[in-house]
Amino acid sequence: MASSRKSQLSPKSPKRIAVALSGGLDSVVLLDTVCRAQTESKNSALEIYAFHIHHGLQKPADDWLLFCEKLAKKYQIYFDFRLLHLGDQKIGGNVEGRARKARYEALAELCEQYGIDDLLLAHHQNDQAETVLLQLLRGSGVAGLSGMPNTRKLKTPNKEITLWRPLLNQSRAELESYAKERNLKWVEDPSNQDDVFKRNAIRKQIIPRLEQLQPEAVANLARSANLIGESQGLLDRLAQIDGKTIYQEGVISIKPLKALAKFDLPAANNVLRYWLKIKGLSMPSQKRLGAWWQDLDLVKSDAQLEWLHDGQIIRLWRGQLQVSVELDGGWIFQPVPIRSKKPGLSATWIKRAQKDGLICIKARSGAEKLQIKANAPRRTLKNLYQESDIPPWQRHAPLLYIGQELIAVAGVGVSYPHLVHSGSRVWPEWQQTSN
Repeated sequence: MASSRKSQLSPKSPKRIAVALSGGLDSVVLLDTVCRAQTESKNSALEIYAFHIHHGLQKPADDWLLFCEKLAKKYQIYFDFRLLHLGDQKIGGNVEGRARKARYEALAELCEQYGIDDLLLAHHQNDQAETVLLQLLRGSGVAGLSGMPNTRKLKTPNKEITLWRPLLNQSRAELESYAKERNLKWVEDPSNQDDVFKRNAIRKQIIPRLEQLQPEAVANLARSANLIGESQGLLDRLAQIDGKTIYQEGVISIKPLKALAKFDLPAANNVLRYWLKIKGLSMPSQKRLGAWWQDLDLVKSDAQLEWLHDGQIIRLWRGQLQVSVELDGGWIFQPVPIRSKKPGLSATWIKRAQKDGLICIKARSGAEKLQIKANAPRRTLKNLYQESDIPPWQRHAPLLYIGQELIAVAGVGVSYPHLVHSGSRVWPEWQQTSN
């Protein structure tokens, strides 16, 4: 992922918002309405940013980037972009799904970089209708049929961003009328004409026929999505009630979940779906959900089990279901306040080791030992992992070495003999990389 054309931040900015700008009709209209509203309100305290995501999946993608940059200059607003590297399109299955997930991650990074809490997306009424029909064809439940919400939260490692869809009540025809009336220019994505994608087929073939049968078909489908969304909100509240003894600090306790399933399987399914939702994972199909229950019925309470779902691994360990977090990141050295009683590694020693290239990360070989407490013997990492309740799949974290000496292990501790209690010192921390 790459970025350039970085905007210069204003030192005094009480409020910043961003528009996701693809260059298509809908995002161009959204940007124009936002900029016009600011001009008319004469709100100089509001700063507007335009963020573009360059997928690299289409030949004219470079031209779209330039178009968006010029448009931002026309409106005299801030602009930045991200270049995605999605790899081989033939690998990894759903290219659309991977691109969509990567796009949201990139937009979140940009918002975090520029201190933006509110991101505006240009999805409109036709997009909502297409989403509902797609979910119907997939046999989705209430969560899928509720379509795209008007607003939702997007969490990053350091902040929470609010996504807004202010055009959901506007049809594409209304957006086209607005654009033509104001002589707006936009770009067309040629992939939108390819019927190999189900959404395009629905847009070009199904919706026009539905509108022949019912002129208000698009608006009615969108309205149904809103009503179903309200029902989903009630189901979420029910899941919170039913899950009081099941949800435990981000994991699911299997024993009470299975007890609920024997009494009320739909309620247990709702609890499980809500947990997946708060974990940011997609809803499983009915077939997959059934397979999970078969697995849970067959395994013993102390058994280990894992499922691959939505690009993540869900694991059963010690009677609990959890979305595993693979350790992926790097070591950083945090300064310890000079007056703090907390020990640390000598900052002078660390600087010298960095200069001499003695700091390195090694993989676990199986024979390592570490002393993490005063007056305690060196223990094997296997024993330390077990005592710290580190899941088996996280017991291969990179180890921090200085020269030939093991200094720290993520999730376990720091070598006590190397700690000092006075002078300039630092503390090694494993910094997790967000996925």
